[in-house]
Amino acid sequence: MTDTLDRAAVERELRSMIAEAARLEPEVVAELPADTDLFGPEIALTSLAGVTLLGAVDARFGVDVATLDLSLDSLQSIATLADFVATHLQDR
Repeated sequence: MTDTLDRAAVERELRSMIAEAARLEPEVVAELPADTDLFGPEIALTSLAGVTLLGAVDARFGVDVATLDLSLDSLQSIATLADFVATHLQDR
């Protein structure tokens, strides 16, 4: 099923996961620009919320971000995470 997801669908699902991990309203996260920093003031992920998000991404998409991206650069913004997950879905 995940093989048929396109980049936009991945981003929509990730926004929902980000909202849940950061305890924000999904509508708020849905409206943020894609270049919004995950650990910046708008989303303000904590390190614990980041770990929760990574677990959710792995469970949903089968992409272990922490193992594949040791520097965790993919956690810079909504867009970088969506690009990373979408790219690794295609590699599977």
